[in-house]
Amino acid sequence: MSIATPILQSLIANRWIGSQPASLLRSAINGRAVASTHADAIDFGESLAYARGTALPALLQLDFQQRASILKTLAAYLLERKELLYSISAPSGATRADSWIDIEGGIGTLFAYAGIGRRELPSAKVLHEGPAVALGKDGQFLGTHILVPRQGVAVHINAFNFPIWGMLEKFAPCFLAGMPAIIKPASSTSYIAEAAMRLIQQSELLPAGSLQLIIGSSGDLLDRLEETDVVTFTGSADTAAMLRVNANLIRRSIPFNGEADSLNCAILAPDVTPDDPEFDLFVKEVAREMTAKTGQKCTAIRRAIVPRQHLDAVATALRLRLAQVKVGDPALEGVRMGALASRAQQHDVAERSLLLSQGNEIIYGAGDGFAPLGEGVAEGAFFAPTLLLCRDGFANEVVHEVEAFGPVSTLMPYDDPDQALQLAAKGRGSLVGSVITKTPAIAARFVHHAAAFHGRMLVLDRDAARESTGHGSPLPQLKHGGPGRAGGGEELGGILAVKHYLQRCAVQGSPSMLTAITGEYQRGARVKEDPVHPFRKHFEEIEVGDSLLTHRRTVTEADIVNFGGVSGDYFYMHFDAIAVKDTQFGQRIAHGYFVLSAAAGLFVSPAPGPVLANYGLDQLRFVNPVAIGDTIQARLTCKRKTDRGNRPDQPPQGVVAWDVQVLNQRGEIVASYDILTLVAKLKP
Repeated sequence: MSIATPILQSLIANRWIGSQPASLLRSAINGRAVASTHADAIDFGESLAYARGTALPALLQLDFQQRASILKTLAAYLLERKELLYSISAPSGATRADSWIDIEGGIGTLFAYAGIGRRELPSAKVLHEGPAVALGKDGQFLGTHILVPRQGVAVHINAFNFPIWGMLEKFAPCFLAGMPAIIKPASSTSYIAEAAMRLIQQSELLPAGSLQLIIGSSGDLLDRLEETDVVTFTGSADTAAMLRVNANLIRRSIPFNGEADSLNCAILAPDVTPDDPEFDLFVKEVAREMTAKTGQKCTAIRRAIVPRQHLDAVATALRLRLAQVKVGDPALEGVRMGALASRAQQHDVAERSLLLSQGNEIIYGAGDGFAPLGEGVAEGAFFAPTLLLCRDGFANEVVHEVEAFGPVSTLMPYDDPDQALQLAAKGRGSLVGSVITKTPAIAARFVHHAAAFHGRMLVLDRDAARESTGHGSPLPQLKHGGPGRAGGGEELGGILAVKHYLQRCAVQGSPSMLTAITGEYQRGARVKEDPVHPFRKHFEEIEVGDSLLTHRRTVTEADIVNFGGVSGDYFYMHFDAIAVKDTQFGQRIAHGYFVLSAAAGLFVSPAPGPVLANYGLDQLRFVNPVAIGDTIQARLTCKRKTDRGNRPDQPPQGVVAWDVQVLNQRGEIVASYDILTLVAKLKP
């Protein structure tokens, strides 16, 4: 072993560990040494103690908004240094486009979760999952749910194919939830994960110990976890099954979220002919998923299911497209497909491809002039794009059980839509399935059935194609995961991923108690009325529960007529006294939006002040009708405050949600809603 070969290090308890070489990691392109893992033993007791004793208290001092702000800054920091990551990932055999998914896709996920946190989470340490419900007749005993940090450690075990994206897509929601993480990347590409981790540590943006890195074996880490901890896994179904039954995880009921490789499928619907744009979209999608990242994607299309009458046309089109793909060293111009991640992976794909070929036909593969381009590629981990044909997907079970985790896919025909759906379901659970169709009714039928077996469904037609992110691209806003063979877990999915790292607890008590616990005003709680109008206060001066009971206003016929003239709303319920006699109201009633507008006139303070803008209404309901002669009054109460920090492009401000109840002369609620306002801060 060359002494110049760098030794990768683990980041444990905020220090780098590793001075003795262990396993040599080689370039997937030419077999040259890239780095080695370290042989130094890791004290996982120390790692967990540091996460619990140092990182966790620091994270819990931050609220959701503060953690979201850190994520955004970290994302920008990494984006500025992305070229370093591209250069380090080159030996993995990935093309620039492949590495873009991993590097900028991972950084983009940080940006996405920073935005999700800013938009959907409070500037608090508790997330109220309301609304509260009355548990008693008088409204003084309520129940609701809150989500709080689990006060544990998350262990993330990642696959080799996306060493940066896999790390960051788990870390982002975990950090937002206030949970320190220990990352265990797959060894073969761990040099890329280590490089990203060094940048993260150099940024000094995260509280110490928020993120630790294991190079090599995870040892007895899982045996040391406690009830408040979480394990998330991405990788093979076999490895997931082994880890899931760890005795300590079972004994302590520690959540295990598995995302496993699966036999994803794409279905060409029976309404599509070779003359349709959708036919070309199907062929392009299958070929792209075979060759992007050299087929090393947990979401890649492994089974292409097509109408029997179009089988030859699809096979011919795929052969032509695959023949145009240049394979070799990604540094060479024109190369569109690189190598598998390692020689071990090359051997595994070859072995599984041989199993898949038994009883099937190879309609494109190594025998079609496969010759990788580049110097020293004979020592690399290249594998030919391989398209198999299984003429009877019901007689050959291997195609529904064996996955070659590389540029390998199997084409299979069906005779009617029911057969297509049955073939799709034989994968026993997949991360994603695609339906390519031009008919909405067919899309509905296929998705309604296939959704039970897939975590995500892509419906692709000529309209969606212009913006479609493709079959194999998980998005931060949508769930990633699937049932059965796919692991039964869920990642991403917007705010859902954050909630995975929080503990849900039901809470019961009086409105005042729940207001204090949730940080949100609950109706029936004690309010604070002040001579100073709430809209005259700056963000820092407003407190949850600050309230204003307005003066009254009697609704007249002139109000209704004038509002109808201004709005153009002459609905009979407001103007036809004869027609409304036969309705449940029995008399003319005011427009709901007039009531809304009149309420604003009651509580708005018109002079310039700290309130900068009203930018929306939530939960609007018109509860009871307002008739001519009714008198209305409004109560405005601060429900929730969200401090989104100070941004350079706008004055310092926060968001205040106000609970509004509009009451009639009998004390009945006639309208109910939340109004959202931007409120200036006192301090710059």
